[in-house]
Amino acid sequence: MKQAFYLLLASFLFAACNNGASSENNTSDTAATAGINPQTDWKFGIALWTFHTFNFPQSLDKVDSAGLKYIEPNTFHATGPELKDSLVMQLSPAGIDKLKSMIAAKGLTCESIYIAGDTTLASWKKQFDIAKGLGVQFVTAEPPINMWDGIDSLAGAYGIKVAIHEHWKGVSQYWNPDTVLLAIQGHPNFGACADLGHWPKSGINPVDAVKKLSGHIIGIHLKDIAAFNDPALKDVPVGTGVVDFPAVFAELRKQNFKGHIYIERDAEDQPSNLPSVIQTVKYYNEQVAKLK
Repeated sequence: MKQAFYLLLASFLFAACNNGASSENNTSDTAATAGINPQTDWKFGIALWTFHTFNFPQSLDKVDSAGLKYIEPNTFHATGPELKDSLVMQLSPAGIDKLKSMIAAKGLTCESIYIAGDTTLASWKKQFDIAKGLGVQFVTAEPPINMWDGIDSLAGAYGIKVAIHEHWKGVSQYWNPDTVLLAIQGHPNFGACADLGHWPKSGINPVDAVKKLSGHIIGIHLKDIAAFNDPALKDVPVGTGVVDFPAVFAELRKQNFKGHIYIERDAEDQPSNLPSVIQTVKYYNEQVAKLK
């Protein structure tokens, strides 16, 4: 399976290299823009990985302090003393209900969750059970290449989309948007989670990648990085690195994007990432307000 995949991917990437520039420009030029108001149509929030050094209720406190509404939890987050500090993936249905109550008590909205199954379909089904229990619209994940069909079928059965997330080259098979497009082909429940800060680590320009994934982007991870082609780098506060956010936002508007944009920090600022999150909220609001 893997050998066939890599042969197919090689031909796909070759075709993309030959045709990429013209197809990207055509996508951008022909996308509709009427009726989109980014300030109301984009669901701005935060991926709770940003506060992964704190337990779940502590993370919710920090989100509340930042004035954000939408959250994307993950299934490997510790849930705090009330739930015996179990990971989200270890919770019973009653535990998931308790998690939902914590979220509701803060006035927050959870419409997606990052999940991580292993090499068995049963593990992915358990992750989808958790997602269904939380009432999400989509999961962010990196499905193994030999499980695309099974996970796509699970997503269809649960009525939950899969936003394929990419880490950088050497860590994820999805570091290149062409691979994400290959996974989406023939899998109607698959889409993309565009991680704007991970792409530059692999030498990918986020503006070009967003253009290439036009029509398939379900969610965005809002992240910045200090330089291209350095996988060892940790992210920096949004607006201080190499990502051209005004161009990314303009392209998303051209694409009629109506989805979730989540701030995400990988670096661990001390005592927490909250100050940089508040800084990012300000930057995002300023940039989105400038869109015409």
